[in-house]
Amino acid sequence: MSHALVPLAASATTEHRPLIITLFAVFVAATLGITVWAGRQTKNASDFYAGGRQFTAFQNGLAVSGDYMSAASFLGIAGAIALFGYDGFLYSIGFLVAWLVALLLVAEPLRNSGRYTMGDVLAYRMRQRPVRTAAGASTIVVSIFYLLAQMAGAGVLVSLLLGITTDAGKILIVALVGVLMIVYVTIGGMKGTTWVQMVKAVLLIAGAVLMTFLVLLKFHFNVSDLLGTAAEKSGKGSAFLEPGLKYGANGTSKLDFISLGIALVLGTAGLPHILIRFYTVPTAKAARKSVNWAIGIIGAFYLMTIALGFGAAALVGPAAIKAQNPAGNTAAPQLAEYLGGGVGTTGGATLLAVISAVAFATILAVVAGLTLASSSSFAHDIYANVIRKGKATEKEEMGAARWATVFIGAIAIVLGAFARDMNVAGLVALAFAVAASANLPTILYSLFWKRFTTQGALWSIYGGLFSSVFLVLFSPVVSGNPKTSMFKGVDFHWFPLENPGLISIPLGFLLGWIGSLLSKEEPDAGKYAELEVKSLTGVGAH
Repeated sequence: MSHALVPLAASATTEHRPLIITLFAVFVAATLGITVWAGRQTKNASDFYAGGRQFTAFQNGLAVSGDYMSAASFLGIAGAIALFGYDGFLYSIGFLVAWLVALLLVAEPLRNSGRYTMGDVLAYRMRQRPVRTAAGASTIVVSIFYLLAQMAGAGVLVSLLLGITTDAGKILIVALVGVLMIVYVTIGGMKGTTWVQMVKAVLLIAGAVLMTFLVLLKFHFNVSDLLGTAAEKSGKGSAFLEPGLKYGANGTSKLDFISLGIALVLGTAGLPHILIRFYTVPTAKAARKSVNWAIGIIGAFYLMTIALGFGAAALVGPAAIKAQNPAGNTAAPQLAEYLGGGVGTTGGATLLAVISAVAFATILAVVAGLTLASSSSFAHDIYANVIRKGKATEKEEMGAARWATVFIGAIAIVLGAFARDMNVAGLVALAFAVAASANLPTILYSLFWKRFTTQGALWSIYGGLFSSVFLVLFSPVVSGNPKTSMFKGVDFHWFPLENPGLISIPLGFLLGWIGSLLSKEEPDAGKYAELEVKSLTGVGAH
């Protein structure tokens, strides 16, 4: 097993580089082909935003899974488990449990109440312009946080495959991913994005099943042996399999764990790119069924991340993983290479290329979904309803969405270049915290509280948004940690937690409540009754 300690970039020998690049190019060309095909069928706003509402519950469940099982799930969680054992596995549990909140609280009422975006639901019983502006701003900020994680994952992945070690090379790759993402959304809209997500979900599950099988085969299907070897190789012994390696060292890390848990569990129900997926099915019943399908697919996948993470720890070893990427994002590709036969072998290079290409397809599909959510919100909420006051034509609105895609893609490229050395699961957890702080309180109050007012909505969205982003800016995520912070060599952090959820999520709920109680506006009881009937029954839903 001595070759396991050779950095992965060294494995991409000149001999195997053409094979790796060819396999990679095939995956990218196939997904672009699907996008162009779907783009030809995108004729109006309903097609662009909601895929013409033609997808079945199973298809949408598959696409939702594709949207949700991001680079963070595949690369970040496997890396977190490989480096921190039990504490890394907490990400898997948090991401999965979060689906129950989405299913029980928001999937069906949201599908019944809106048309294309979260702003549709909030604006139903509030003053249109201020609420749509706030919803649009929040959607864009959450999407950009989430995009950072995908960009960081893409930069790491492609630079590994091509053996690029310079910072300039990695930044160029992040830019390339951004350009591809812009092409996907501007051409394909929701139809193209959904088909790419379905294909990618199937590929990702197949890749995870194959790797899980090969890992278990190495240990003769004895899970106890796998865990024992992982603990031994970690250098931490039995502590690797017990809570506390990352989150139990002191009081601050325990609080960080609680903060992370709250953000993960509550964040999904406020993620814009997940929420707009409920609009692509014809009925509320199909929305509920698609979430059931998604829970089954995602549940199976997260169970497999245990085998991938502990398998990487046991077979590749934390030292080799950290040598390649300090945040552990390369654990899954390194494990694939080992399982295929190791460094320098054709089998190793092939499996590495296939798994990396699947991970790259994952990243492209998710960034397309995110960019679509934010550009849709800008075009539909801010441009059509605030700037043009509802007078924009469908063609103008779709044009605005395409320009917004280019602008948001450019921001993601610039920020993604700075985030290239951070653990992608941790970055996604930040997006979850911002979504749970700004979006979730407003959605729940709108759907279930009669006294909620426009002022409450604005306080909740802006308060949750600003508090979460402000705390992240002054946290160890941005500065203070020489290995994984966004800005190295500087330290201006004073907030001790890596995730702001513990403070900003309760604050979002509290501000929505206080803002509504202090508001002079009288809530429209008739509108609330209409929304309640609509959200529960689907009567009059688009």
